[in-house]
Amino acid sequence: MGVCRYHLSSIASAVGLFSEALALAEGSNLPCDLLRSEVLGWRSRCYRRQRDLEAAREDVERALELAQALGDEQTMASTYFQASMVAERMGHWVLARSYAERAKAYCEQLNDERNVGRLLNNLGGLNFQLGKPEQAIEQLKDAYRVLLDKGSEAEAANVVSSLAHVHLMTGQVQSAEEEARHALQLLHDREDFLVDIAPTQLVLGRALLEQGRLDEAQETLSAAEASADQLESISHRAAAWLAQGDLAGRRGEDATAARLYRKAAEALQDVRF
Repeated sequence: MGVCRYHLSSIASAVGLFSEALALAEGSNLPCDLLRSEVLGWRSRCYRRQRDLEAAREDVERALELAQALGDEQTMASTYFQASMVAERMGHWVLARSYAERAKAYCEQLNDERNVGRLLNNLGGLNFQLGKPEQAIEQLKDAYRVLLDKGSEAEAANVVSSLAHVHLMTGQVQSAEEEARHALQLLHDREDFLVDIAPTQLVLGRALLEQGRLDEAQETLSAAEASADQLESISHRAAAWLAQGDLAGRRGEDATAARLYRKAAEALQDVRF
């Protein structure tokens, strides 16, 4: 039930279900460390979505300790993957890459090609953040090939979105637009992939903004905000507001831009009193 709620973007409900499951497992006095590790891993995803990164880190570290004690390679692969994503969100790029490489090594041992492809996508993004765009593009292309070979079209679309982001950040805005549109076509009507749809819409909106196509950019960024609302992700909403603020600034609407920037800053601040 918790996993279903997570995929339906009902994150608060998912956290409650995972917490209840964990309490029942811990109170059962039965050997269930593998179950506890899986529950903690899923709850960590929820906390990451809510931007409670410290709670996400604590859960994923507990999950990893349990998986390592059991020597369960499948669970260690999954948990290292989650640990990498938490470290990435906290800005620890090198640590995130180390975790992702460990997860990829386990997946290769297990012949889990689909997750190898997903990890190549994440490694591509991390290497781009670490100033290695050529290596990033090579890994993203490998990820796309692997995921298409495994018939995972929606996850391949996420890789196309990553390529669009790289091209946007390197000034290749037309390529970014084409790739973002292609990714969104592949992800059409996939509500379980909102976590990929929202940032792809954001990339498309910024690509249109950089080309001076302001009305199209406004429509796309509004769609990105709506997806972020449905996703219940503070970070995605803030990113949409920042982009809308840049658009308002481009139109000379300074008061609107300032309001949107403030809204994003308030959403992301951790101390409110």
